[in-house]
Amino acid sequence: MKKITIKEYAVKHKLSIFNVMKMVKSNKLKSQTIKEDEKEVLYILYDEESEKEISSQIVKHSSSVDVNIKDEIQTLKEEVKLLKEELNELKKRVLK
Repeated sequence: MKKITIKEYAVKHKLSIFNVMKMVKSNKLKSQTIKEDEKEVLYILYDEESEKEISSQIVKHSSSVDVNIKDEIQTLKEEVKLLKEELNELKKRVLK
């Protein structure tokens, strides 16, 4: 079993330190407090078996969401263009 700091764990899993602390407080992560230089330092006990279980629970950021957003933006731009054209036609009719 390996000991790593909260910050190292957060960087490794691309999480915020706050979220890692929440995981420690809710006992999802095993931890140990060690006194170093008259300060208490919290270490996460890192082992491969528990890490597999925890990694499956962490939601990964997907780039496919970005692609879908880009498609949606393009669709909306096309709709705005059509609406502007329709508005211009209606203005012409009203002014005649």
